[in-house]
Amino acid sequence: MKKFSLIIFTVFLLQQSFFAQEGWFWQNPLPTGNHLNSIDFVDELTGWAVGNAETILKTTDGGTTWTTQSTGTINHLNDVSFTDVNNGTAVGGYWNGTNYGGIILRTVNGGATWTLQSDGTTVFLNGVSFTDSNNGTAVGWDGNILRTTDGGINWTQQSSGYIFELFDVSFINLNNGIAVGDGGIILRTTDSGTTWLLQPSGTSEPLHSISFIDLAHVIVVGGGGTILKSTDGGTTWVQQQSGTIYKLNCVSFVDSDIGTVVGSFGDFLKTTDGGITWTSQTIGGSETLNGVNFTDPNNGTAVGGDFQTQTGGIILIRTTDGGTTWISQVSGTIVGFSSTSFMDSDHGTVVGEQGTILNTTNGGTTWTSQVSGTTWGLQGVSFTDLDNGTVVGGFGTILRTTNGGTTWTQQTSGTTEGLQGVSFTDSENGTVVGWFGEILRTTDRGTTWTPQVSGTQNSLNSVCFTDSENGTAVGYLGTILRTTNGGTIWAPQISGTTEDLFGVSFTDADNGTVVGWNGLILRTSDGGITWSSQVSGTTSGLFGVSFTDSYNGSAVGQYGIVLRTTNGGATWVQQTSGTIYELNAVSFTDSENGTAVGRYGTILRTTNGGSTYVEEKAIGEIPTQFILSNNFPNPFNPSTKIKYSIPQSSNIVIRVYDALGNEIETLVNEEKQTGTYEITWYAENLPSGIYFYRLQAGEFIETKKMILMK
Repeated sequence: MKKFSLIIFTVFLLQQSFFAQEGWFWQNPLPTGNHLNSIDFVDELTGWAVGNAETILKTTDGGTTWTTQSTGTINHLNDVSFTDVNNGTAVGGYWNGTNYGGIILRTVNGGATWTLQSDGTTVFLNGVSFTDSNNGTAVGWDGNILRTTDGGINWTQQSSGYIFELFDVSFINLNNGIAVGDGGIILRTTDSGTTWLLQPSGTSEPLHSISFIDLAHVIVVGGGGTILKSTDGGTTWVQQQSGTIYKLNCVSFVDSDIGTVVGSFGDFLKTTDGGITWTSQTIGGSETLNGVNFTDPNNGTAVGGDFQTQTGGIILIRTTDGGTTWISQVSGTIVGFSSTSFMDSDHGTVVGEQGTILNTTNGGTTWTSQVSGTTWGLQGVSFTDLDNGTVVGGFGTILRTTNGGTTWTQQTSGTTEGLQGVSFTDSENGTVVGWFGEILRTTDRGTTWTPQVSGTQNSLNSVCFTDSENGTAVGYLGTILRTTNGGTIWAPQISGTTEDLFGVSFTDADNGTVVGWNGLILRTSDGGITWSSQVSGTTSGLFGVSFTDSYNGSAVGQYGIVLRTTNGGATWVQQTSGTIYELNAVSFTDSENGTAVGRYGTILRTTNGGSTYVEEKAIGEIPTQFILSNNFPNPFNPSTKIKYSIPQSSNIVIRVYDALGNEIETLVNEEKQTGTYEITWYAENLPSGIYFYRLQAGEFIETKKMILMK
């Protein structure tokens, strides 16, 4: 996946502005919806949490509020270790469809920027521990142990002597450390990892977390409610009674007496006597707590996720009374969303499970819950103006509003089949599709709904009309139906596939796109007389698609995938969504402003077409001419810098093209003040080859060549 940052090349003292902007950013739930795996505080106020989709959160007020820090990719982060407010390291892993690999990210400025480090490993990394800004150790799959003595500039492989997966590592000082893992393995070093010795643990349960109370006293926790204690620095271990049979994931001590453990099914254990006895304080039911950190006996934060229930979602909870009570730091809803409809960049509606309807009038900055009057899952929504909208869902549910959702009225559909999609072209004329080929039509705002003959028993998932006469419906087993007379006749079209189709978007009667299972994208420019397959670059299921004109469109689907085209689908580029959760629908109102929705309450927003700007600073240097410099380095992998200067305020457009002239990415498209700028463009998701970047500023146009070599 690609990302790029805009950074002003500073050669003058006057700095006028600074802002950060994400391509896709979370709107619900907040601060994120991604599951969290680890948490680390360096003092009572400052801490970081990391998780899935390379999520990094930071707090500077003890966990009351959290801000998102950007890395630009969606790899998993499993652990984080900070030694002070500036220096920290996060580790995790990735799967690129062919190979696994380890991820190490480093910051020296409190997370304002994170740098990818080279670890030389092809396995996931699970744990990391630094004792100072230079010396640290990471562990992971297949017994891998990595060591750095220069802040991660170089990582050296150490021999563990075993191929068991290692889950955690902890050093209490430069020399003394312990690593734990699968099969009850405990490894101990007293020489910074030059040698690791196996210590008998007395258990075969996987061990997940370590906490040094002091050099002699150590606690380890793991599967089956296992708690082990050592009083000799880890040479010998004694099993303690935890009172639970569930997996324990993390342990944290604030002094020699007071410690906490968290695990599966909301288990929260506490000791006040150094681990001799443990008291259970269940936080919840199905939640999995992955990490916990207390800064003093009263103030602590726990993180995790919930894969056990249908709603699921992030766990980020805070206590100020030692764990007696916990308060969620997450705002918003976590029910799954199925569909979204925006009328303009500000006004939109989202629908989903349990009859949920949310409405925004400010581009998703705030979302207001509306009363639907039903608990059936809602699958489709269509608005034709700010007032008139229709929602459809389970058991033949059709809801109608004429006041922007202030009130919703149930309409008589005449069916009990599940309804999946709806499309209105004006306040009067609309069509609904659903299970077993169900098609319903209204010409009176839904006062009456008339069944139409679809000619198929295949379930229909989506429908799109461009006017009252011309519409297309898609469904299972490659079904595409077309009408040119408002549904009086629905004619089957040849899709050329038996894959299930889930989304359809037409910008006029001729030009349309359909998406479906296994990354399928079909395109027509003749109203569906012919459909051609496009290269999506993914095998993930695609569930939603939205085009604003015949060129600009986005598709979303499994594992948080977002694809973007600016040339009618000739090329599709994968964007960084910031989540791995299934995205079910997307709605763009123009080429810049779009919203995607999906599982676990996910609402994502972009205001720049999904591209990723990291930061921008305005300065006072005044160049004398337009200059587009050669990128550096060149060849590059995976990133390169592009520098340009403008002598006067201009609308700047910088685009990247492949060797065939297909547009790959728009890096800049906005009014820029006089100055010199530098773009860092990341092309992680693109194949090796020749690419071109072009600067256009008024009548000034210049193009240069660059080579991506992987």
